[in-house]
Amino acid sequence: MENWLYVMMIKRGKSYNKVTKAVITRHVENLKKLDAAGKIELCGPLKGYPGVAGMVIFKTPSYEEAEALCKQEPLVAEGYATYTLASLQVASKENNYLL
Repeated sequence: MENWLYVMMIKRGKSYNKVTKAVITRHVENLKKLDAAGKIELCGPLKGYPGVAGMVIFKTPSYEEAEALCKQEPLVAEGYATYTLASLQVASKENNYLL
């Protein structure tokens, strides 16, 4: 059985420097809601990666659902950031690291 996760890279937009505490609060509330629904594997800010604010790894049944979640992210929906989304096929001992 193939196991896929979806990696959202949140990229700083031109107005990212105008992000307020209220915007970050909406962002965090969205993460909490998605985590409670079992949609997040891992998330957090990135350091030392110019132009990228953070990453969210979604555990959703499809790329399309992960993309819909990216579009509703407050930083993206409110125009402070953009994103890229990649499919990650999970390699683990259970699947012999895809050998």
